[in-house]
Amino acid sequence: MMSLLQRVSEARVEIAGDTAGAIGAGLLVLLCAEPGDTEAVGEKMLAKILKLRIFGDEAGKMNRSVQDMGGGLLIVSQFTLAADTRSGNRPGFTGAAPPALGEALYDAFVRAARAQHPLVQTGRFGADMKVHLVNDGPVTIPLRIANQA
Repeated sequence: MMSLLQRVSEARVEIAGDTAGAIGAGLLVLLCAEPGDTEAVGEKMLAKILKLRIFGDEAGKMNRSVQDMGGGLLIVSQFTLAADTRSGNRPGFTGAAPPALGEALYDAFVRAARAQHPLVQTGRFGADMKVHLVNDGPVTIPLRIANQA
């Protein structure tokens, strides 16, 4: 499973002109399931995201997690993170989980996030979304958790 984390001062996702989810300060989590991923992989990913110290403390050092600072999570499905651009000019997406598995793992990830964190907003799997964000820093962190099975 892979994600791209963006530390934001605010972010929102719109679907057909309506706001589906919005947060103030926190993390925009672009999430991509890969073939062979499981809910356990998603749980490891979530644990890492919630504890990752990428927010400034009183001295301006990256010593605080999204949990420490009470920030929000905006979780958006993003199968294009698995783009294969090694050959040709059109990316391939065989590295992304098939849609049914991707949606199931995305839904499980969101359920787990809501059980462990007080402020979780989402986009909608498979929808044409417009994501608006103000990247704080900018801080953008790629994260990958491999299935160990």
